[in-house]
Amino acid sequence: MTEPHSDPLPAIWNPDQRIGDMLKGKRGLVVGIANADSIAFGAAAKLRAFGADLAVTWLNDKAEPHVRPLAEQLGAEITMKLDVEAPGEMEAVFERLTRDWGSLDFVIHSIAFAPRADLHGRVIDCSAEGFAQAMRVSCWSFLRMAKLAEPIMAPGGVLVTMSYYGADKVVANYNVMGPVKAALEASVRYAAAELGPRGIRVFAVSPGPLRTRAASGIAHFDELVADAKERAPSQRLVDIAEVGRVVAFLVSGASSGMTGDTIYVDAGLHNVA
Repeated sequence: MTEPHSDPLPAIWNPDQRIGDMLKGKRGLVVGIANADSIAFGAAAKLRAFGADLAVTWLNDKAEPHVRPLAEQLGAEITMKLDVEAPGEMEAVFERLTRDWGSLDFVIHSIAFAPRADLHGRVIDCSAEGFAQAMRVSCWSFLRMAKLAEPIMAPGGVLVTMSYYGADKVVANYNVMGPVKAALEASVRYAAAELGPRGIRVFAVSPGPLRTRAASGIAHFDELVADAKERAPSQRLVDIAEVGRVVAFLVSGASSGMTGDTIYVDAGLHNVA
């Protein structure tokens, strides 16, 4: 005769509530919201729904009217401009976080960029300047945020960035962002090893193709989406809420035995040859 399950039924039937208990009162920075279709917004909305307090940034004055209403909807306690290429702006954000909060539980990094000419050309034709800018915005900025977060992040802290399947396999028209995201995933592994002794965990989340503003810059993106729908075992795309739930799981203590991983949220697409 088997023993009854030791956990109460709500833990089985209502896992969101359990994750919500773990996230309530945690404080974190979300970078990369451009509009309500952004992956970063999907993550922020779930984190907030589970009780986390948020700081939200926008790229520039042009982006502010689109992002500020979303930040208000999320009840963000801190809102600021952040262009990771502008000298001193990352430092200013973390100085504000230190001054207002004193500590930080998580960072969600969901930004990427490559100049259009370099993104639409062959990888071997990419300019040195374009490659360097793509690496600086899409990869190095995550490492810099990890460095700035480290002094105020207590054990249990989590850093999450966003990748894509094109980091691991050649995806038509993803071009230079493939090597850049591959570098980002390697950076996640190294950062996890370096920050692990401090109790800080690091992840990359790799969604399937989503119709975001950033994705619109990829050539023939509609074809990429159609192919993903056809080939994925679930025969569909994921949505930003599904990505957000995975991010919430990673930020919560429920993922305490994990770090350094790239987590695919792509309806199984990455498993198909």
